[in-house]
Amino acid sequence: MKRFKQILFIASALLGGSLFTACSDDNDTPVFPEKEEVTYDMSGFARGADVSWLTEMESSGYKFYTAEEKEQECMSLLRDLGMNAIRLRVWVNPENDTDDVRGWCNKGDVLLKAWRAHNLGYRIMIDFHYSDRWADPSQQAKPQAWADYSVEQLKQAIADHTKDVLSALKEKGIDVEWVQVGNETHQGMLFPTGQTTSEEGRVNFASFVTAGYDAVKEVYPEAKVIVHLDQGNNASLYNRIFGYLHENNAKWDIIGMSLYPDISTEDAHTPDDWEAMNNDCIANMKALIAKYNTPVMMCEIGISWDYEEAEAFYTDFVTKAKQVDQCLGVFTWEPQCYGNWKGYSKGMFDDSGKPTNSFNAFKR
Repeated sequence: MKRFKQILFIASALLGGSLFTACSDDNDTPVFPEKEEVTYDMSGFARGADVSWLTEMESSGYKFYTAEEKEQECMSLLRDLGMNAIRLRVWVNPENDTDDVRGWCNKGDVLLKAWRAHNLGYRIMIDFHYSDRWADPSQQAKPQAWADYSVEQLKQAIADHTKDVLSALKEKGIDVEWVQVGNETHQGMLFPTGQTTSEEGRVNFASFVTAGYDAVKEVYPEAKVIVHLDQGNNASLYNRIFGYLHENNAKWDIIGMSLYPDISTEDAHTPDDWEAMNNDCIANMKALIAKYNTPVMMCEIGISWDYEEAEAFYTDFVTKAKQVDQCLGVFTWEPQCYGNWKGYSKGMFDDSGKPTNSFNAFKR
């Protein structure tokens, strides 16, 4: 069993600005806990958090607090709350986006966050979007610099970008356990070339996944490569997309999922039955494991932070996921978000910056 003993003498070295250049010149160093030595279990089932927004939040003045209202650096606080893994997204040239992403989650920003996570003993997942901004079911735009590339050039660009980022991490002695090649690739990636609405697009999508896979293995031979879709409870989606990938000889090690019950009642919306969604997702996991002999991972999960059954939702899902032999873990998405940061309300902190009881699900 991997256990991590941390003497917190590293705080000033981590964030003093000498290691990497992030997007902000803000020197307001987060406050690390005053503990000389603590033992954490960082092994086994992944209890993860995607904290890709963290440096941007810190630059905007966000602070994080214990339940006792004591300020603490976010990643160390999440570790105290039971997390043992960190997920970080990376965009190709987010500097090209003038709207939302504004240069965050580029290679330098990812290196900074990964270094912090590494020095706290976290296991690390890197999530390649292969875009200058968000890649998700509704958008899979090519990076601006790749816009006119041929299929062969796109495969080479995927490989080069993947190796560039991972090599930078490896040079710093940072281990990477999992790598996503694409994010929520509901209909493929790098639209329209890799869009699965045509046979040609399906072939291209599979070749893009394999290009990413091979690049990962070249830098981190032991890292596990994830193909990630949304709607983990939607078995037909997974059968269709992984069917395309299998037919076209794509390579992957783990099937990744997202799950976001919508409990809103606005505009006469009928709240999702989260327990039914959990059960459908678990059933889908088991079926995919049996069909492809492939482990699964919940790469993103979230529900409204102030929902009265939020803790029950997380507890139910994590408990059931742990009972699935080849489910490797559960990652919450941006749990540190609060105060309606960028309109996102499915974090796990309250409006005062303190953790909610939902974290109890990851301690049981």
